[in-house]
Amino acid sequence: MSRGRRPETWAAQGVTGPDPTMHGLVPPIHASASYARDPDGSYPGGHSYTRDQNPTFDAAEALLTELEGAAETMLFSSGMAAAATVLDVLPEGARIVAPREMYFTFRRWIETRATAGRCRVDFVSAGDVDALAAAVVDAKTDLVWLETPTNPLGHVTDLAAASEVAHAAGALVVADSTLATPANTRPIEHGVDLVMHSASKQLNGHADVVAGALVTARKDDVWARLRHERGQRGAILGPFEAWLLLRGMKTLFVRVGRSSENAQSVAEMLAVHPAVTSVSYPGLPDHAGHETARRQMDVGFGPIVSFQTGGGAARAREVAAKLRVFTDATSLGGTESVVEHRAGVEGPATAVPEDLLRLSIGLESAIDLAADLGQALER
Repeated sequence: MSRGRRPETWAAQGVTGPDPTMHGLVPPIHASASYARDPDGSYPGGHSYTRDQNPTFDAAEALLTELEGAAETMLFSSGMAAAATVLDVLPEGARIVAPREMYFTFRRWIETRATAGRCRVDFVSAGDVDALAAAVVDAKTDLVWLETPTNPLGHVTDLAAASEVAHAAGALVVADSTLATPANTRPIEHGVDLVMHSASKQLNGHADVVAGALVTARKDDVWARLRHERGQRGAILGPFEAWLLLRGMKTLFVRVGRSSENAQSVAEMLAVHPAVTSVSYPGLPDHAGHETARRQMDVGFGPIVSFQTGGGAARAREVAAKLRVFTDATSLGGTESVVEHRAGVEGPATAVPEDLLRLSIGLESAIDLAADLGQALER
């Protein structure tokens, strides 16, 4: 990290320092949509219009840039807005190679564009670098999209190996690092060009903001096109939401550490439970991506534990309904633990097993979480 400080220090203190006007330790919320010009037409504060930039955005973007070891960051109104903007700067008819197991909504968005003839897409098994290599030499590839760990099955990709293969084919490499966060993995250090976050999740960490982010290794032509696209379409946060995101990131390392510790405990408990048929968590030694995750992830293995109950969707829903500490809700990465029957959410096109429950592990007592799962699994 720059100036010799550890990322935990940057997260706790922020990058911009005390407010230069009132010297408050907490940055103010700059609510203005527009900024005054000097007589010569210049902007003395360096800002012209909040659709392009805002001091509250600046503070949150600067912190995420530092945490990722990146060149620059842009905030967006959601993770989907950030991801979709990447597709929109690709040439018409661009070829994309993406993991078959990935965030379902974005996969559906790519497929919709491909059906409309705006791009071509080939899917490969998540984490299979050999399959990725075969796909990128099959035809010219413009974009390789990676996600690690994947949502909800926790597949892990070797980012350095995948980036090397993609760059050899001349492709742009983007990694969805939502489940890892820079507390665990900094994809740019492994050769990735752009990092995407659904910042609504662990980056914010309090389930009270919808936000997204793109982080770049370089301020190049691709980044310039992305910045122009964001400004033109106005897919930005409000200043208050940016301030909440900044506040959430200050406790990132503490939260990621605790939730990962809890998740490891829960996964180990489920792995030996007689009523559970399968557990997917990168922290388990028998997980296919465990060794890669150990190399790439610093604080732990993330908050997402998925397990199968056997007995189909009915049995999975029965277990979810009996939980009392867990709340049945969508999304992940908050302070509270939630459960979701993922196949029911994704619908008929899902590749998720119908008896799978996805847990987002929060900051509660691991003992309470395990006890709640134990009583819910009783027949």
